[in-house]
Amino acid sequence: MIYLLLSIISSTLILVIFRIFERYSINVFQGIVYNYITACLVGLIFFGDEWKPTDWSQGTWIPFAFLVGSLFISLFVMMGKSSQENGIGITSVTVKMSLAIPVLAAFFLYDESIYFTKIVGIIAALIGVFLITFQKKKAHDSGKKANIIFLIILFVGSGLLDTVVNYVEKVAAGSLSLALFSAISFGIAATIGMSIMLFKASFKKIQLQKRAIFGGLILGIPNFFSIYFLMMAIRFSGFSDSVTYALNNTGVVITSFLMGIMAFKEATTSLKIIGGIVSIIAILLLIL
Repeated sequence: MIYLLLSIISSTLILVIFRIFERYSINVFQGIVYNYITACLVGLIFFGDEWKPTDWSQGTWIPFAFLVGSLFISLFVMMGKSSQENGIGITSVTVKMSLAIPVLAAFFLYDESIYFTKIVGIIAALIGVFLITFQKKKAHDSGKKANIIFLIILFVGSGLLDTVVNYVEKVAAGSLSLALFSAISFGIAATIGMSIMLFKASFKKIQLQKRAIFGGLILGIPNFFSIYFLMMAIRFSGFSDSVTYALNNTGVVITSFLMGIMAFKEATTSLKIIGGIVSIIAILLLIL
């Protein structure tokens, strides 16, 4: 249970730090790239001694590390484009609702037991997440047609990322520690992101920003641990995979919702309050 709570806290810190990015006009893409470098280094510094030469030959984790690293950076870029085309609200809903994919995958791939309270709890979690993250489109966006392609890619990609992480933890990791798998994946994402950033800078398409380095440093630490603690929660929480994902996602949404109200004075709505109540009911159904 402690790993699940730590994963929720780490993921919530990521959202809070993104608000700091906005407040101090930190370039998000550059900050994300430096964040991946930081996350990789954090993993190697704290868990590098867990590496064993046999890790190369045991398990099938290498292609999955490249897949996860590629998904990290590509999903970020896609989220930026979708936010511009469709608005932040519907983009956020799409990403959060993608938890349905790893939940369903857990049922079909790992033969999880299905019972009434679990089904009701997961459905309630999806409803709660939707209500809390839903935002009406602003007036100047109302005439813009939603780009469904971005939303489909985001939904499938985000769900695939969680599903792959789960598969690595269960099957592909071999003797490789989960911390090192996370660090290597972040390193691959950093390499891809840095290549894109330097390419754009060389053609004067972007201007490198010094404060983005600091933003990446403070973002990279909770980002590393959000993935690491989630993988550890899947292994040690005592809950089934589907319940772990539902609890993690719902917990992040509720915690960030409360942080938004208390720390950033965000306005609340009746839909968000109802969503919070439904989410709490979902959590109770899933853990009791």
